[in-house]
Amino acid sequence: MVIEEDSPPNFTDLNLLPCRLGRYCRYLYLRFRRLRGTPHSIARGLACGVFAGCFPLLGLQTIMGVLLAVIFRGNKLAAAIGTWISNPLTYVPVFAFNYKVGEFLLLGFRNTVVQTDVRQSWQSWSTLIESGFDFIFTLFLGCLIVGIFCSFVSYFLSLKLFSLGRNHVDLPIGNDNH
Repeated sequence: MVIEEDSPPNFTDLNLLPCRLGRYCRYLYLRFRRLRGTPHSIARGLACGVFAGCFPLLGLQTIMGVLLAVIFRGNKLAAAIGTWISNPLTYVPVFAFNYKVGEFLLLGFRNTVVQTDVRQSWQSWSTLIESGFDFIFTLFLGCLIVGIFCSFVSYFLSLKLFSLGRNHVDLPIGNDNH
């Protein structure tokens, strides 16, 4: 048996990539649409997950989203899926945007902004801690505002999507205990 180690790439597979990607997205869409529950509970769950996904609590976003879904009586699986808006590819842009939003909102409320260079920060622990709290507060304020906005948008868009989807496809709605 002869094994070719350095075979040229098969470019016909690369040409089929958009088709495969589209098919995979359609598959995910259909799986998402088949979640059990009313369109309102699924939309609430998704909104809770999107809200939790806007926070930099890496590893705790899913738990936070599911807990919010329990509190707001949303679909817990949709909440877990909604937290995927922040993933390793989007962490930096999402959190940088959230920080800039927080910075913009705090611009009018702060008279002094802690601005120090790195050498000065390492020499004074109190300055380092103060600038760290300033950074965290600014980031979390931006996350709160962006999270609220994104959760409202995702709620109304997903409610419309799931309401339309349920009208066209005969899917079980609610908890059928038959």
